[in-house]
Amino acid sequence: MHNKTCVAAAVGLGLLALSACGTTQGQSKADAKTVTLVSHDSWAVSKSVLADFEKRSGYQVRVLKDGDAGQAVNKAILTKDDPQGDVLFGVDNTLLSRALDNGLFQPYTAKGLDKVGARYQLDGKHRVTPVDYGDICVNYDKAYFGKHHLTPPQSYADLVKPQYKNLLVTENPATASPGLGFLLGSAARFGDNGWQDYWKKLKANGVKVVDGWEQAYDQEFSGSSGGRKAGGDRPLVVSYASSPPAEVIYAKKRPATAPTGVATGTCFRQIEFAGLLSNARNPKGAKAFLDFLVSREFQQDMPLNMYVYPVVAGAAVPADFTKYGPPAPHPETMAPEKIAADRDQWVKTWTSLVLK
Repeated sequence: MHNKTCVAAAVGLGLLALSACGTTQGQSKADAKTVTLVSHDSWAVSKSVLADFEKRSGYQVRVLKDGDAGQAVNKAILTKDDPQGDVLFGVDNTLLSRALDNGLFQPYTAKGLDKVGARYQLDGKHRVTPVDYGDICVNYDKAYFGKHHLTPPQSYADLVKPQYKNLLVTENPATASPGLGFLLGSAARFGDNGWQDYWKKLKANGVKVVDGWEQAYDQEFSGSSGGRKAGGDRPLVVSYASSPPAEVIYAKKRPATAPTGVATGTCFRQIEFAGLLSNARNPKGAKAFLDFLVSREFQQDMPLNMYVYPVVAGAAVPADFTKYGPPAPHPETMAPEKIAADRDQWVKTWTSLVLK
């Protein structure tokens, strides 16, 4: 309760007020036994798995959710001198350079990092620990395309064809990480000189832009359970390759096949990280928690809680997940240095091209 009250008060006073919400400098014994995790809203873990960590480590975990990934990173930067917590989870490769350039994390090599694939380790100084990966991709409503005897799009290039006019909804890359991933994917696909022309064509073809994933997926998209209830009329949405299994698993009556599909030629690989915050009050507890995030127990628990894939070699993935939401075979990727150099300018250019 204390946390919620504090955050609510801080929001009223402005972001910087959050720094006053921590405990006073100089840890009490109780503080030394609490690890505070700051995360985006999608953080989830099975109660039994978290309880097992708390029992084995002797630390209690307190979770503070701070909106989407972009909001969480920006808030952490504003409060870095007196951080809200000890560990930040949910900074992804589209935002990583912003976090590192602002000195958000201190280095720590987690126990078990040797079992994490080299392709996920984007920071040689180990200021962040890779935790999961997933693919941002266009999803399609199978029923719509069946009814209209139309082949679903499979590539970025398909989306600008006349038969898909007024069908796609995406998120604003300035406000939502799936939208940013889709923009970066198009830049990776069409290059520095080609992506702007591509977006001009998408705009001419009736792409709709909304602020966040929830609105796009649960309100505008005709293929999701939420979108059907809300009367969504867009059969194409920028979401994740792992969205179809969620539609199956959460359905009241389980369907034989997923009602949505993935256009596998429209995917951008997203890697999520956690890091030990600079000036954390409980660095020892934070390190134990980072070790936990790359443990097999947590990694195998993660897919059906956060709908992402594990980064630890040999971690088992549930059958439903591999059946209905396999990762894209050839997703677009981009070097962190390239994202760092061009991201902000691309978002600015995109805004003037698409929204004005």
